[in-house]
Amino acid sequence: MRTRKIPMFLMAIFMSIPILSFSSIKANATETKPQETFLKPYSAVYSTIWKKGISLKVEGKQTLSKKTDNSWQFVFTADSMIASLNESSIFYVEDHQIIPAKYEYHSSALGKKRSAVLTFDWENKLVHNDVKDKPWNLTIPPKTLDKLSIQLQVRQDLKMGKNEFDYQIADGGYIKNWRFEREKMETIDTKLGRVSAIKIIRTDNLEKGKRTSFWFVPKFDYLLVKMEHKEDGESYRLDIESMSQS
Repeated sequence: MRTRKIPMFLMAIFMSIPILSFSSIKANATETKPQETFLKPYSAVYSTIWKKGISLKVEGKQTLSKKTDNSWQFVFTADSMIASLNESSIFYVEDHQIIPAKYEYHSSALGKKRSAVLTFDWENKLVHNDVKDKPWNLTIPPKTLDKLSIQLQVRQDLKMGKNEFDYQIADGGYIKNWRFEREKMETIDTKLGRVSAIKIIRTDNLEKGKRTSFWFVPKFDYLLVKMEHKEDGESYRLDIESMSQS
């Protein structure tokens, strides 16, 4: 029997640190005044339903916190009877841009475990992946993100009034281009009440028969409150259950 992989949007949409060679970024970030216009620390709980032959419901928790060294930590965790996930991103913020320092991914599904640790070396413009048996180094352009922190960058760009969303992601030994398009404001029902949300769709993978839509709410600091993904008879749905700000 083939082991199912936990789908990316079930895991990540939903993202201490070695000082290594990104220490110069840490120093610069420490000297910079706090980014008051960046997103506020918070915790949010989501329910996710994954349908592919069977229907699996999972509850996940997402937390954004600011650390004492002026870095930020974004964490997503999810657990069920057959699978678990712990995904995190440590990053700095400069001029409203997220600068990843370290990304970690750990999952277990039906007895199969997967782990990856990406360390960003901005001084040498490299990212190192310590994935088991297949480590790799990759040259990265400025503004490269990891798979988890991209959600926060989309939110921050919405908060700054941007309408173009084009990102470079370090993933699997490659730089991948993820693009999004802003659609319209919609009024939707959520566990937080009836809210006005900005609808965003991912456009770089439409030709592959995939469609992913996101709803962000300006009233809640552009928090993601809903997500839908469909492809080849498979679908994921993410819904906000609760939220609290620090």
